[in-house]
Amino acid sequence: VQLQASGGGLVQAGGSLRLSCAASRRPFSRFFMAWFRQGPGKEREGVACVAHDDGSTLHTNTVKGRFTVSRNNAENTVYLQMDNLKPEDTAVYYCAILPTLMVSLRPDRYTYWGQGTQLTVSS
Repeated sequence: VQLQASGGGLVQAGGSLRLSCAASRRPFSRFFMAWFRQGPGKEREGVACVAHDDGSTLHTNTVKGRFTVSRNNAENTVYLQMDNLKPEDTAVYYCAILPTLMVSLRPDRYTYWGQGTQLTVSS
């Protein structure tokens, strides 16, 4: 399965942006789709994930209340709505698939990765 992320760009602090990630096909019967990010000089960190079947979500604490992950099962697509953006959100954002039922935001547990999309938030 291939993942195609899009929607990154340059935005001012306080602004909003939505990222999209489309899977080339439905890879498994049950799985999670997630967003990760890697800022300059930082390790890759989990941002949010959503279960394909019931839509349950998990957001990391640093984005709770500002970011919302969602999915469109018919199109095998996951979204990340980002509001009230901050300069520290600047990073390359990646989407990925976890082919299990156990929710996780650990990058080492994700099997399929898309290419990154750059988000830059100016102050």
